[in-house]
Amino acid sequence: MARELSWSPEALEDVEQIAAYIERDSVWYAQAVVSRFMAAAESMREFPERGRVVPELRDESVRECFVYSYRLIYKIASVKTLILAVVHGHRILEPLLPRIASEL
Repeated sequence: MARELSWSPEALEDVEQIAAYIERDSVWYAQAVVSRFMAAAESMREFPERGRVVPELRDESVRECFVYSYRLIYKIASVKTLILAVVHGHRILEPLLPRIASEL
């Protein structure tokens, strides 16, 4: 059974900022990256546990999957998957932990 999927406002803002940054070099590539983010998120409806547990949090319900070099971080609930953040894989996650924890 497919779960409900939703995005936190902060995660949508992350995607917009990433797209704007990439768009400075390539509009096409920015659109391709955003499309991949959306496709990866949609796949969480059917396969929410496919991602690994976020190492910084060690919470089985908070997972991540990689899209290119970005971490798509999401929370699994009984009937819903919530996209919490989209961050570059090299970015230190610690400053974002309070923001992510506020959604838990």
